[in-house]
Amino acid sequence: MPDIPHSAEETYQHEQTVYFPEELVDNWSSFSFLGLYYCYKISMRGCFNSTTAPTDLILAVKCDMGSEFLCNSFNLGGIEVAMEYVRIIHLNKEQVIFARRFQTTILSLLINNDHSKVSHALKYFHQLQLSPGVVYLLLPSVSGKVDWCSIKFSTSPIYEATDKDMRHCHSCKDADLLQTEDGPFCRCMLQNSIVYTPHNRMFYAVTGFLDLNANSLLHRNYGSDVRYKTHFKTRHGLNLTYEDQPLLAASNLFKVRNFLHKCHYKKEKEPSGRNAVELPPELCRVVMTPVSANTLCIFSFVPSIMYRIQYLLLSEKLKIQLGPSMQQFSMTALKTLEALTTNECQEEFSLESLETLGDSFLKYVTTQHLFSKYKLHREGVLTSMRDSLVSNAALCQLACNKNLVGYIRNEVFSPKSWIIPGLGYDTRGNSKIFCLSTNNMYVLKKISIKNDRIADTVEALIGAYLSAVGEQAAFHFIKSLGMDIEFHTKMPDERKITTKYEEFINVRSLETMLGYVFHDHSLLMEALTHRSYQTSGTTACYERLEFLGDAVLNHIFTLHFYNQYYPKCTPALLTNLRKASVNNCCYAHAAVKAGLHRHLLHSSSELKHVINDLENLGRSFSGPSHGWEPGIGLHEDLADLIESIAGAIYLDSKHDKEVVWRAMKRLLEPLATAENVEPDPVTEVKELCEHIGFRKPSYSRTREDGVTTVVAKVLAAGTVYSGTGTGRKKDVAKMFAAKALLQELKAAALDSPDDLFSCLHI
Repeated sequence: MPDIPHSAEETYQHEQTVYFPEELVDNWSSFSFLGLYYCYKISMRGCFNSTTAPTDLILAVKCDMGSEFLCNSFNLGGIEVAMEYVRIIHLNKEQVIFARRFQTTILSLLINNDHSKVSHALKYFHQLQLSPGVVYLLLPSVSGKVDWCSIKFSTSPIYEATDKDMRHCHSCKDADLLQTEDGPFCRCMLQNSIVYTPHNRMFYAVTGFLDLNANSLLHRNYGSDVRYKTHFKTRHGLNLTYEDQPLLAASNLFKVRNFLHKCHYKKEKEPSGRNAVELPPELCRVVMTPVSANTLCIFSFVPSIMYRIQYLLLSEKLKIQLGPSMQQFSMTALKTLEALTTNECQEEFSLESLETLGDSFLKYVTTQHLFSKYKLHREGVLTSMRDSLVSNAALCQLACNKNLVGYIRNEVFSPKSWIIPGLGYDTRGNSKIFCLSTNNMYVLKKISIKNDRIADTVEALIGAYLSAVGEQAAFHFIKSLGMDIEFHTKMPDERKITTKYEEFINVRSLETMLGYVFHDHSLLMEALTHRSYQTSGTTACYERLEFLGDAVLNHIFTLHFYNQYYPKCTPALLTNLRKASVNNCCYAHAAVKAGLHRHLLHSSSELKHVINDLENLGRSFSGPSHGWEPGIGLHEDLADLIESIAGAIYLDSKHDKEVVWRAMKRLLEPLATAENVEPDPVTEVKELCEHIGFRKPSYSRTREDGVTTVVAKVLAAGTVYSGTGTGRKKDVAKMFAAKALLQELKAAALDSPDDLFSCLHI
């Protein structure tokens, strides 16, 4: 029969708002844009692919960003971006208009590289819209001061200029002028200018003048050399009139990229987008002058920088929104941002590792709460209650109730969709940003987002508070969401064991094995008592302790691996380490290796048969327990012993997780490490198929005479590959089937190294 798990249809939260920080919102009305501006210097340090290093930039905003804002230095593809408060300045109307025109023009040029869009930006820059929009100024600086000279002259309306004074500097006057498409310009104005060439609809940055003219030879990579005037005639149908004018040395503009994308963190050399060209002045229209290459360089980073700043400000806002109880805990905005960034953003960091950590803590505290509150409930009931409390649907609903969804980042940043400050209005002057009446947050747009992504973010925020501040902060965050649970420091447990424990268990042997001396030996006896076992005065079995110990072990293992490998612990590594260490196969192997099965109190004929086989068949249980293979096929009740003993030690030690860790590590060592951990074959086959682009593997199973047979199949490049596994349990058979399929795929890769299997590492 088919054994393909049924996955519920993905559920979404539709019409979810995406927030925008109020610190960057105002309006350009004459009553608002004048006056005082808080100035922050943005500097970049590091290794740049270009030979041109960016100049510093001044961010001028209408409000104080606060002291914590200055702590938020961050990384862009190996380049460190730092922020420093400079001072408060007063700007008049003329300065604001010049500054706004400057940033609108240069950013439109770099982002759009389209003549019509740049013309549109220049046409509407002077409109002072009354509705709130993205309002801040980005100003080039020289020696820590705003470079007003460049801002003023480079933003003169050259497109519409008719005055000759607009086309030369005061020192040149009519001397040494070069003819452009718009008329004569002096060399000083052409040096460091941005020009537009209508014949190929391109923008270029002019860096100087060449000792070449229209009659000079153009050396081509293909064909014979030709004169420049011949080249432009045959290639573009243009006749050069001013043959004696020197050609301009120019290059393409810096390309605006998503520098937040993780590809920029790799040490691969990016293809250059700054190819050198030679331009006849008469074919050029001057758009901006002067604009240094250093200024162009820093503005090519601006969309990525401001997008990161935008979400750092929102991360600070989130801490305020969570209420006074959370404001007592100090956590950096960068850590909060990590918890809000999904893997879909394709950035250097994502929430996945924090989600794994937060998931383990949430399971731990809810388990503790339920264990303490419902003292008579059995393990199965408690598990169902916990699953309901921490389900994706429940966490999603809590996040929606607290208006947290608008902070989540769930898509790759696109510089072309980034709102240039000063633009972002429709043809009627209406802003793309609006304010919500429900919580006074500014909204950029609305999206649909999966429920499980929202739940992942909740768990990641728990993990962020746990890793950065501690357990109390993480628990207060859970409470701030509205989850009605308690985190107990003491959990009295009314056990009903009245039998003399020394008559049933070898306390000294067990305590030596564990390296721990129990204060309450009845806890140890309960941890070893199977549900089938009842004797006079004994009604408790280990199931409740198993329920508690499972969550404790899961959490302390996750915390151990996170702390051991942070910050280099990738989500995949953390997941593999935890899965290899927290599973029934691993626990069962460790229990048998330590001899715990000999101490199990039970009245089960099945277990008696299992234990007899362990003693008589001579199977070796030496070596590491981590992973799936060492303990595969062992009875799961043997694994329960590890969890129940962990729960017993946790209670006996007054919830000291470090004590539990020391005792259980003795049983489970050697532990999994980054060097020896491997994913289980089911996971490995699934990830392999996703990576290559194959369909997901299918599993079908049959059962006969108590043995399950599973066949794993995958269709790859028109060929069906399969693997078969058998075992008494379907999960065991499935593991062996996946392993066989994986070996089949790797064998195919050896036979056909150049086809779709070439990405397999063997």
